[in-house]
Amino acid sequence: MPRWGLAVVRGRSMAPTLLDGDRLLVRYAGRLRPGAVAVVVLPDGVLAVKRLAFAQDGHWWVERDNPLEGIDSWSVGAIPTTDVRAIAVCVLWPLAGLWRWLTAGSRATQHG
Repeated sequence: MPRWGLAVVRGRSMAPTLLDGDRLLVRYAGRLRPGAVAVVVLPDGVLAVKRLAFAQDGHWWVERDNPLEGIDSWSVGAIPTTDVRAIAVCVLWPLAGLWRWLTAGSRATQHG
């Protein structure tokens, strides 16, 4: 049985796709695939929203959409698959965020 939850985006690392304060519907134990937006645990223990780039040897390389903000695998290395906690399904709030999410599909393929 799938488990669902909510996540709140903090910071500007996923702009322009996601903005600070966006509320995401997430699925725990969702299918991991390149290009998906995921909730991950960074090495310092912080939960973060990042894009899955590629998997290798039980780890995922995660990236931010905004190259000028935030932390990703370029600074902390690959994230163990066990630290990928959930997959974002869509933006629930604000409604403008849902539109950004739906129109960002072409950008997602650039990251995976």
